[in-house]
Amino acid sequence: MRNKKLLIPMALIVLIIGCKDVQQTPEVPAVIEPKEQKETVEYFSLRPETEKAYGYTHAVKIGNDIKISGAVSMDDSGNPTAVGDFEQQMKNCYEDLDKILKHFNCTFDDVVVENIFTTDMSLFLKHAEYRNTIYTKQFPTGSWLGVKELALPEFLIEIELEVHKSN
Repeated sequence: MRNKKLLIPMALIVLIIGCKDVQQTPEVPAVIEPKEQKETVEYFSLRPETEKAYGYTHAVKIGNDIKISGAVSMDDSGNPTAVGDFEQQMKNCYEDLDKILKHFNCTFDDVVVENIFTTDMSLFLKHAEYRNTIYTKQFPTGSWLGVKELALPEFLIEIELEVHKSN
């Protein structure tokens, strides 16, 4: 009986000493290498000659995301239209943006960011309600910025978009 009483404490000592000698390493999560996916890049010019002259591309699609340069009220030759008519310039911007969205099989429902630049914030606020006809489900995030001037003095408003098209 005496031997059995000694075995239990000795077993505990061996177990404790043995545990101290075992170096425990923290678990490190396995690094999973992502599969190499090449996202296609697509450039789109609404007015190729004007964009080339000014040095920009109107829209670039990378994967499911599309960045659309600021739309202003201009004709196909790059001349300002609706000079002095803020509301019509705003409508012309949205018409051009709609053409670009349609090229990529998108609608304004796919817009996640809308930034508006204007040389007259009070006129923009007066006509901002028009955006309710553009965004019928929800409004995107974005900024409204009053600026000193745009690319040409006749431009009163410029609207740029970011789009995310889910698969």
